Amino acid sequence: MMTDEAEEFLAHYGILRKSGRYPWGSGDNPNQRNKAFLDHVDSLKKKGLTEVQIAEGLGIKTTELRAARSIAKNELRKADISQAQRLKEKGLSNVAIGERMQINESSVRALLNPSMQEKADNLETISNFLKDQVGEKGYLDIGSGTENHIGISATKLNTAVARLEEEGYKRYYVKVDQLGTGKQTTIKVLAPPDTPYSDVYRNRASIKSVAGYSEDGGRTILGIEPPKAIDSKRVEVKYGSEGGAQKDGVIEVRRGVDDVSLGGAKYAQVRVAVDGTHYLKGMAMYADDLPPGVDIRFNTNKENTGNKLDALKPLKTDKTTGQVDQDNPFGAVIRQRHYTDAHGKDQLSPMNIVNEEGNWLAWSSSLSSQMLSKQSPALAKKQLELAFQSKQREFDEINSLTNPTIKKKLLESFADDADSSAVHLKAAALPRQGTHVILPINTMKENEIYAPNYRNGEKVVLVRYPHGGTFEIPELTVNNRQADARRILGNAKDAVGIHHKVAGRLSGADFDGDTVLVIPNNDQKVKNSPPLAGLKGFDPQAAYPKYDGMKVMSARTKQLKMGDVSNLITDMTIQGAPQSEIARAVRHSMVVIDAEKHKLNWKQSAIDNGIAELKQKYQGSSKAGASTLISKASSSVRVPDRKLRSAANGGPIDPETGRKVYENIDSSYTNKSGKVVAKSISSTKMAETHDAYSLSSGTPMETVYADHANKLKSLANTARKNILSTPSIPYSPSAKKAYEPQVTSLKAKLNIALKNQPLERQAQLLANATVTAKRQADPEMEAADLKKIKGQALTAARIRTGAQKQRIEITPEEWNAIQAGALSTNTLSQILNNTDLDKVKQLATPRESKAMTPDKLALAKARLASGYTQAEIADSLGVSTTTLNEALS
Repeated sequence: MMTDEAEEFLAHYGILRKSGRYPWGSGDNPNQRNKAFLDHVDSLKKKGLTEVQIAEGLGIKTTELRAARSIAKNELRKADISQAQRLKEKGLSNVAIGERMQINESSVRALLNPSMQEKADNLETISNFLKDQVGEKGYLDIGSGTENHIGISATKLNTAVARLEEEGYKRYYVKVDQLGTGKQTTIKVLAPPDTPYSDVYRNRASIKSVAGYSEDGGRTILGIEPPKAIDSKRVEVKYGSEGGAQKDGVIEVRRGVDDVSLGGAKYAQVRVAVDGTHYLKGMAMYADDLPPGVDIRFNTNKENTGNKLDALKPLKTDKTTGQVDQDNPFGAVIRQRHYTDAHGKDQLSPMNIVNEEGNWLAWSSSLSSQMLSKQSPALAKKQLELAFQSKQREFDEINSLTNPTIKKKLLESFADDADSSAVHLKAAALPRQGTHVILPINTMKENEIYAPNYRNGEKVVLVRYPHGGTFEIPELTVNNRQADARRILGNAKDAVGIHHKVAGRLSGADFDGDTVLVIPNNDQKVKNSPPLAGLKGFDPQAAYPKYDGMKVMSARTKQLKMGDVSNLITDMTIQGAPQSEIARAVRHSMVVIDAEKHKLNWKQSAIDNGIAELKQKYQGSSKAGASTLISKASSSVRVPDRKLRSAANGGPIDPETGRKVYENIDSSYTNKSGKVVAKSISSTKMAETHDAYSLSSGTPMETVYADHANKLKSLANTARKNILSTPSIPYSPSAKKAYEPQVTSLKAKLNIALKNQPLERQAQLLANATVTAKRQADPEMEAADLKKIKGQALTAARIRTGAQKQRIEITPEEWNAIQAGALSTNTLSQILNNTDLDKVKQLATPRESKAMTPDKLALAKARLASGYTQAEIADSLGVSTTTLNEALS
């Protein structure tokens, strides 16, 4: 506890212009005050006060206290050096100088040593460097990692900044959206004297880092080259009445033509510019029956208007200029490919890749609540229990670790992940299920599927999202002997071939890149039902065409209304609504999803299908939203702007419950109407409740999910309580010496990783500016398109700034050094913040490898070449198709 005497002295003394009557260093003899300040801080320490208590008494942070001490010490050292040098120039001996300055002779020698002068000048040098940077760049990012680029310690950087603050420079903290995570990044900024915070925030895109970046490092703002267009003369369109509807979305490509080649893939989801005005969107696959002069055949359900370009999509335009948006011509995140032409020159291909063979393998294959909640409670309970058991095993493994720092970090990550799992309610995958892209093989029977990752003759069911119900789940028999499918798809890694009529059962899927979950179902665990009678022959475009003067649904409204009707269908299903009523909601959803694109009269559909009545019956009100736990869990809710509780106020974890504890941030702002508004942030209903049952309407299915969510929340809270009870790792100087090469290596890797932080913040600033400009140009942009723009903008900005996440790869020898305590807690924590925690888990909790042996891999390749399917090879080798495909890749 700080004494009254200490509080009185510090309150009147003042420091860093933070409190008291006198600014730091004022008075007739600043050096005397420097000494007085240091003496009194030291005396308070001797009385038992901690740095935290002293800083609290001064109304500053401990980092600012340390900076003030460093500044004071440095100024005293410079004064002492100057005095010793003056006395030496007068001819006094070192002994005489010591007597005059009341120090011993060895201290005099140290003061006269040139290295001492260099050390004293170091703070001024750093301060002047930062001044020059601010003068050149305006607003300077001085956050974490800046010290690594300058080549100094974080303490020296903080001290130099504190010194500049004494000269009137401003230090601000600016929050910007962290694209890709949904969180925010706080950037510490040094600004010129008298700069208000509002100027810095308004011009945050102008904040620069010490490291800098190339202004012309990217060719375009979203980092892609202007797309190369193919001549429409090389493109044939196969219209609906000609059979195009049976392959709607398929782009058939001639083999052996360099510029339209798919490289090593047999199929890919692509965008292809045509004539510089339009583009093709769909799944590209090779065909051997294209007519002479045609290198691409596009299949569509549209009819011939006499102009083939009418069947294509117009390239995206910049709504402010009306010109083709060269930054984002396809409205999709693409990977451009190059090829070498016949003359040996590098050329840009017109085939812009969105996804290609093998990409879908990595997609999540868990079971979403949207699908599983429409099955039996018994199946849902079993798969959720398997998901929880997996979490419990992970927790037990982490809890058994002996390295406290790693244990704390993994427990923190685990707790956050468990909380997230409680919101998203994903269940464990069923055996051998996987995500596959669908392609048309119209010579197949309507009850069969070509699926080389599955066993010939077995039953599988297909599930597509968004998922309306069991009536949208077809059950098919695997036929991997079908000749056309084998010729076209071969041993496709992650594609399946189906008859085009099957796609109509899958929520109206087409073949432009739509995917399905393929689940083996010989045991009939997954229930399906016949198509709804109320959907037979229903055509949204024919039933609800636009009328003169009708206001067309906006992209934003479509997003909201689609979410609304999807929640209604889920709530109705869980509450046991009859099929006839569900058909009404599904019909309306089919109208809504196409209302913007085809200008449909969705409001009349809502009236005809009695949507208000259904909402009243199953959600409590005609204007109500989600009414069951399944639909409420991830529903958005606004909460006051907040941050995790500071250590000074008790820390971010409640020691009794293990729950996260927040404290509100006063971040109110004045809106355009002049009204002061308290800022809020978005969360979810499940994240904000301590008991999942508070979201339930009481149905058996909701009980299953509520129990699961509460178990996950409890596990997360237990993990956080264990963090509090885990002691810090004992640092071992002897281990540091024994593992000196490994320690040096890890610190070098950490330095490289930390250098990326300012570049990453710079990339986030640039990407945010790009996204803001795109949103202003297109206020009605759909959420899906906005997400794509964010990804493109961030990728391009990282290229432009040179930001590249340098994950620290920990070798087995370096892991031994960590386990032996060769690193300090702070250094190890920084390393863990910049490495792949999944790999740390593997090092900390090693398991027996399931990788293929070289002999098995060679045998697999030989059998693949002989025409065996992946499923047949995997079964013969005793591994999963996933393990096999990973090894083959």
